Amino acid sequence: MRKFGLIGFPLTHSFSASYFEEKFILEKINDCLYELFPLEKIEELTSLLQNQPALCGLNVTIPYKEAVIPYLDLISPEAREIGAINCIKIIDGKLHGFNTDVYGFEKSADALFSKEPLQAFVLGSGGASKAVQFCLKRMKVPFVTVSRNQAAGSSYSAIESQMGEHNVFINTTPLGMFPHTQFAPDIPYHLLTADDVLIDLIYNPEETLFLKKGKEAGCRIKNGREMLQLQAEKSWEIWNEPSI
Repeated sequence: MRKFGLIGFPLTHSFSASYFEEKFILEKINDCLYELFPLEKIEELTSLLQNQPALCGLNVTIPYKEAVIPYLDLISPEAREIGAINCIKIIDGKLHGFNTDVYGFEKSADALFSKEPLQAFVLGSGGASKAVQFCLKRMKVPFVTVSRNQAAGSSYSAIESQMGEHNVFINTTPLGMFPHTQFAPDIPYHLLTADDVLIDLIYNPEETLFLKKGKEAGCRIKNGREMLQLQAEKSWEIWNEPSI
């Protein structure tokens, strides 16, 4: 049996295992397993690999998309430029890092970007944020990174003064993720209009408080489920390529 899995902590929010289990059943893939591997510390990756010799690939989620990089033997040029990894292919004990978040975000969010002048706000500065920033640069969409860490971006209190007529707010933080569904990023919801778009990379719950507030203001909204599916399929493609 070939084995694949997801590392991160915690993993109570994740649908990845059920997604791949269903995929294996529907596509009659009988020689593969997908498991969740919650690691309290990234240092536990070494023992995981030793104890799971059948592992052929891993997905990586918060908080390890950046922390996993020192453990990799090779990194794809795109992932290296982004500075974050969410997919690992294991070949002869060597770890090869990729980023499929870029593919997932571009494919799922492209239709939401208006041809009108936009101002995008990327909420958060972690690994997922880096992938989104990479996409926006490639799409030539101007953006501001917003973070509680002042060294990593603009402050949340500065958003109001930077908003335009057509705003896109992209939540890359875990705020609002199950089971802490009562939380939401601190943006000026009272100023949102039907011309604005809210995108949440969270997919559990399907409608976070962030998206609910946007919907109440008449905004177009989108959660992260399609992005998850797209990046998962891209990971599967990478794991099954004869070479990289």
